[in-house]
Formats: sequence, C-alpha cells, structure tokens
Amino acid sequence: MKLPIYMDNHATTPLDPRVLDAMMPFLTNKFGNAASRNHAFGWEAEEAVENARKQIAGIIGANSKEIVITSGATESNNLALKGVAEMYGERGNHIITAATEHKCVLDTAKKLEKRGFRISFLPVMADGRIDMDMLRESITDKTILVSIMYANNEIGVIQPVQEIGKLCHEKGVLFHTDATQAVGKIPVNVLADNIDLLSLSGHKMYGPKGVGALYVRRKNPRVQLTAQMDGGGHERGMRSGTLNVPGIVGLGSACAIAQKEMAEEAKRSAFLRDKLKSKLMDALDETFVNGSLEHRLPNNLNISFAYVEGESLLMGINDVAVSSGSACTSATLEPSYVLKALGAGDDLAHSSIRFGIGRFNTEEEVDYVAEKVISVVRKLRELSPLYEMFKEGIDLSKVEWTAH
Repeated sequence: MKLPIYMDNHATTPLDPRVLDAMMPFLTNKFGNAASRNHAFGWEAEEAVENARKQIAGIIGANSKEIVITSGATESNNLALKGVAEMYGERGNHIITAATEHKCVLDTAKKLEKRGFRISFLPVMADGRIDMDMLRESITDKTILVSIMYANNEIGVIQPVQEIGKLCHEKGVLFHTDATQAVGKIPVNVLADNIDLLSLSGHKMYGPKGVGALYVRRKNPRVQLTAQMDGGGHERGMRSGTLNVPGIVGLGSACAIAQKEMAEEAKRSAFLRDKLKSKLMDALDETFVNGSLEHRLPNNLNISFAYVEGESLLMGINDVAVSSGSACTSATLEPSYVLKALGAGDDLAHSSIRFGIGRFNTEEEVDYVAEKVISVVRKLRELSPLYEMFKEGIDLSKVEWTAH
C-alpha cells in the first residue's frame, strides 16, 4: 500500500491506463483535424470521433447522432439550460431545478433568472430526494424545462429520475439531468428514464479531463437548442470548435470500459464502502450518514462526525485524500449547501467528510483509512468541551451561551 491514499473519486478519477493506451496514437502520429474532409489524416480523426460517439451513446442507450461533444459537464449543463431557455422562451419562461444541484446548474439558473426567466429551486426531503408531489404542483403552463441531477456529487443520493421524466413528458415539459456522477457507476438509459437532455463528463469515469458530452433527444420529442458557441458549425451547429480528438477517444474508451465492468465494479465499490461505514460507525458514537442509504451511488459515503470540525479532521488525516463538502466549493469554509438543504445544522454540516471509493481502491486502504479516521476523531473529541458536556448528559440545545 502506498501513501497518500486517494478517496476523492467524486471530485475526479485517475485516468485508467487502458484509456491512455487508446488515446496515445491521437496524441502523437494520428494528429488530424476531424473536420478536415479532404485527406486521410482528417478521415482517420473523424472515424475515431464517430467510433467514440457510438461508445458514449452506448452507455446511456442513445443514438450516436444524439451526442454533442463538449468540454465537460459544466459546459453541457450551460448548453442544456441556456439552449432550451433561448429556443423555447416564447413558449414559456419557467424552469424548475433543485436546491441540491451542482453549482454549474444553480449558477446557470441564476443567470437566466437575471434575464427574466422564473426559476423554481425545489427543496429536498431529509433523505436528499425531491418530493414528486411538490414537483407536480410546481409545473405550470409556462414551464419549459425541469433540470434535476441523476445522483448528487456530495451525498451520492439518486433521484427518482424515471418518475420525474414520466411526469415531464405527461406535462409536455423537457427533462434535463446532470448525470455526471451516475454514468459509469449505475445503469442509465435515456429512453427507459424518459430523459430529453443528459450531461456527462470524462474525468468522473476514469477518462481525461476537459471533455464531456450532452445527449440531445432527436425524436418524441425532438429537442432543439440555441447554440452558445458560434463558429464553424461543428457538432451539427450546436457546439462550434475544433474537436479534441484524443480527449473524445479517451471518453469513448472510458464509457466502453465502464459499460462492460459496471456491474462488477458497483458490487466491489459497495462492499468497500459498507466496510468503511461499519468500521467507522461501530467505533465512533454520534456519527451520521447524510442522505438516503437505499437510493445511493455504490461508491459514496458522506458522514458527519459530531463535535469534530471537518477541516481539523482533514488536517489530521493528511495522508488520505477526501473532501469536506463539495470539491468545487472547498475553497470556502461555508457549510455545505447540500447538507443544509437536508436540514443539517451548521455544526453537523461542518463536520462532514465525503469518501468516494474508486476503481483502484483496495480493502487494505479502506482498513487504513478507517483506523486513521477513528484515531483522529477520538483525539479531536478529547479536546472538545462540547463532546465532554454531551458525554455528561448535558442537553446542548438548551445551553444558553454568552458572548465575551
């Protein structure tokens, strides 16, 4: 076992060596531009891109013509929300999303709000899932889009996507899902799940960074988007720009590997995750799993250690890479907005750690991480007057604190 140990696989994943092997020829001697239609270098690049497009479509049950290549899920989410808003704006100005979405959906929605669109940010239930009755009541004759993520990047909670899509289709509303954390981890099928637009990213499934895709449904209904990037009309006019051929080949390869190995990998991840959870919760009192355990990604564990400050815990386990709160917001010390949306108080939200088990983690690493976390939590609690008061049976919610 080598230190440090990487257990932050929701933030990014290491590149699978098999993906690198597929990419290497296109980083060296196969350097053609896929849009060069008049010589062999371009044809070779175009063929590689189209093969990758089929692999990307394959993992979500789509047609390769429905795959628009992007620079990643942030761009895909921007294109989906802004593209629909501008294309269907005359039909209605209402978009529904959830309070626990990734920042790139929330911030895009807020930008549209400034442009006159009405956005509903739905709360979630205590288990992190949306309330279907509330969603149903929120849809009006002005609603053009519902955007709800497939699985959450912090707590791993899986939304009732199939039901959401069915409801949207009954109401004649488009349904977009940010499936960045779900694709490659659990089975996703755009037809069975009633999805019209789906965002995914290469670096969350052992592919390269800087490449992703947006699925855009072609029929029943045919979805149209206003392009956000203008230029040479690449990607059927939806996303201009010279294609990143090595990245696209890598994304395709990552999808093909994940599709083939997903069932086995999910079983293995869940085993390691459950082992880690049992070890931590058996050894430490006042530990709480955040979000539904039943509807959850197999590789996610988000756990709060009461009476321990998350940042102090991270410093104490500095040879283990995990995150407190979401990786994209860890530059700030604000408590996680996702955990707050579940009803967690600031203290518990601040004491949460996200463990993301990955393809290359071992049982030995899980044992090491569990022992290390247990040891550091115990040390930090020894220094905590609040934990001491709790152990003495004092109800901390009834204590009146005075400021000096």
